[in-house]
Amino acid sequence: MNAPQIISLGCRMNIAESERMRAMLAGETDLVVVNSCAVTGEALRQTRQAIRRARAAHPAARLVVTGCAAEIDRAAIGAMPQVDGLVANAAKLDPRAWNVPGEAAPLAPARTRAFIAVQNGCDHACTFCVIPQGRGVSRSLPIAAVLREVETHCVAGAKEIVLTGVDLTSWGHDLAGAPGLGVLVRAILDAFPALPRLRLSSVDGIEIDAALFELLAHEPRVMPHLHLSLQHGADLILKRMKRRHSRADAVELVARLKALRPDVAVGADLIAGFPTEDEAHHAANLAIIDELDIVHAHIFPFSPRPGTPATRMPQVPRDVVKARAAELRARGAARRAAWLASLVGETLTVLAERDGSGYAPSYARVAVPDGTAAGTLVDVTVREVREGLLK
Repeated sequence: MNAPQIISLGCRMNIAESERMRAMLAGETDLVVVNSCAVTGEALRQTRQAIRRARAAHPAARLVVTGCAAEIDRAAIGAMPQVDGLVANAAKLDPRAWNVPGEAAPLAPARTRAFIAVQNGCDHACTFCVIPQGRGVSRSLPIAAVLREVETHCVAGAKEIVLTGVDLTSWGHDLAGAPGLGVLVRAILDAFPALPRLRLSSVDGIEIDAALFELLAHEPRVMPHLHLSLQHGADLILKRMKRRHSRADAVELVARLKALRPDVAVGADLIAGFPTEDEAHHAANLAIIDELDIVHAHIFPFSPRPGTPATRMPQVPRDVVKARAAELRARGAARRAAWLASLVGETLTVLAERDGSGYAPSYARVAVPDGTAAGTLVDVTVREVREGLLK
C-alpha cells in the first residue's frame, strides 16, 4: 500500500477528524490508522475487530490506533499484537504526534457533504457515558477558524456542510461572550451566501438557543432535520442518566418546531434496558417514538462501561435488554416506513452521492437519475419506496 488508510469508527466527529488526518498524513506510506470508538461495549468490540481485519489486510503496514478506545482502553488496545502504536485522542490532529510536517496538504472533502468538527469534549456527567474520559472538557473552535475550514470545503465543491461535535449545542460556552450555536450558524450562512445546505449533527435539545431555534424554524438553507440526543422517554430513567431534559421538554421543543416547519424530520438516540428500567419505563420509551414522530431512530442496547455510575446500578438482564432494543427498532422502523410512504408523489431536492443515491433535506435517502454527477443538486419526484430507498 502507498497512501495511508484511515479507518473511521463511530460518530460523525470521528468522520470529520479522519478527513483532517487523511490530509495531514497524505505524504506517509504503508500506514493504517484506526480512528476508534468506545461509546459502548459493542463499539469497543467493533474497534478490536477492525484492528484485526486491518492487520490481516495489510500485514506489512504500520498500524496505529487513535480515538476514544485508544484513550479509554489504552492498555488493552496497546497490548493487541496487531497494534504498532497509539496516538492520544487529544493529539491526533497534531502533526507532531505523527512526526509529519506542520503544514498539512490542503483539506479537500472526500464526500459531497463536508463534516466539520466545531466542538470537542463534554462538561456533563451522564451516568452511562465514558466519552468525557476519552475527549476531555468541552472546547469550541472559534468562528474565524470554522469559517476558514468551511471556505476550504466550499472551494473544493462541497454543497452541504455538516456541523459536528461531541456536545455540539455547547459550542461557544468557553469562548468570549459565550455565544450560542445559533451565532455560529448565522455567521456561516452570512459568510457563504452561495452555500446551499447546512446540517446539524446530534444536538442536545435543552441547549438549543433562541437564535438557533429561529434558524431551524425559518432558514431554508438549514436542513429540516433535527437529531436529538434524547436517550429515553421516561422521566425517572432520564433522571438516573443525569440528563438535563425531561420528556415534556422534548415534546414541547418538537411541537414548537413542527408548528413552524411541518416538514422537519426528527431523529433521536434511544437507549434500551438502562439499569432499573421496568416495563412502564420501556413503554414510555416506545411511546416517545410515536409522540415525537421519530423517523431517524438510533437504538442502542444499554452496555455497561467500567468507570461509569450506571455500571453500579441494578442491571436489567441481557436477554431483556436485547428484546427491548428489538421492540424499539421495530417501532422506529414502522414509523420510518410510514414516513417514507408519505413522501411518495413529493418532489425532493436531492444532493447526489457517488453511489447513485443521495440525501433529501429531511435526510431521506433517494435514488437519483442515472448519470447524475456526485455533488449535483437534482429534483426527484418520488414514485415508490423500495427497501427503504425512495425512487
